[in-house]
Amino acid sequence: MRVVVPFGVQSPKTRLAPLLVDDERRDFAVAMLRDVLDAVRDAGGTPLVLADAPLGEPIDAPVAVDDRPLTDAVNNQLAAGTPVTVVMADLALATPEALSRLFETAGDVVAAPGLGGGTNALVVRHPDFSVDYHGASIADHRRLADEVGATFVEVDSLRLAVDVDEPADFVDVLLHGAGRAREWVVDAGIHLQRGDGRVGVGRARR
Repeated sequence: MRVVVPFGVQSPKTRLAPLLVDDERRDFAVAMLRDVLDAVRDAGGTPLVLADAPLGEPIDAPVAVDDRPLTDAVNNQLAAGTPVTVVMADLALATPEALSRLFETAGDVVAAPGLGGGTNALVVRHPDFSVDYHGASIADHRRLADEVGATFVEVDSLRLAVDVDEPADFVDVLLHGAGRAREWVVDAGIHLQRGDGRVGVGRARR
């Protein structure tokens, strides 16, 4: 299975700025990317990193640089032929088992929705399907599949639903994560904060 992993080199993870400075956000983003690439390979996929700028450091996967918006860059990859899977680089909980289930699910278009309405992973087997990652993209992808007569199947998976964009997302990384991303968070002094309500995170500066 050919697997495209989009990765934002320019200004990565800006919404994590309340806890992480620029260099830290980049380092954490790369840690997540490496974990995702490992999970893809262990699930039998062949990953290609689709970056918006040169990475500037070695990554154990081929890299294609395309500085166009995400939708245009991914659609260019789809034009090269299907089937192809798109897996976002910030799925810090992704496991080979969760990705194998995604790869093996039948359907012209198979999607793993994100918790906030996005599309965190997508298997495309229909040659006329195109992506649109603006806004609530899972709804757009349902519509786009219908427009080209493609079957659309959703995979319900916590491991693929959590993408790390906000400081609150570190809760899931600490509780359910493993690998480089979780180790990076722990080493950075980010920890769970338990109160009377919802669990949050804080940071012990070192």
